[in-house]
Amino acid sequence: MISNFLRSILSEKPDPISTEESHVALAALLVRIARSDSKYEKSEIETIKHVLIQQYEMSEDKAISTIENAEELEAEAPDTVRFTRALKNTIPYENRKQIIEGLWQVALADGARDSEEDAIIRLAAQLLGVTDVESAVARKSAQANPKSE
Repeated sequence: MISNFLRSILSEKPDPISTEESHVALAALLVRIARSDSKYEKSEIETIKHVLIQQYEMSEDKAISTIENAEELEAEAPDTVRFTRALKNTIPYENRKQIIEGLWQVALADGARDSEEDAIIRLAAQLLGVTDVESAVARKSAQANPKSE
């Protein structure tokens, strides 16, 4: 699945992705945020799992499997734009703010903001059509409502 999906998102005119692939794309974007500060901590993995369960109402086992696929995809994909483009083409605008909030939850999971994480979130928000104001609201929401263990 990962190699076909990777080929699809890397092509100049990517095919529409499936629902399952959109879940992996979001998870890969979350993994990219978590790894961007050169640390990939348990708290971040737990937050990614929480975001997937909340966003897609999936089981814990399915979330873990999705994260494993996303880790592989994130390691092989050259840039953040591909994941974001795949998500933009499949997720309605009104749900994109939730994605940005999930990115903020992962970025804040280790208790520290990092400039690289901020830059990826700004890029993702811009590519998804989420304004700076909406992203700031999502960040404040993530800070006020950290994921529950």
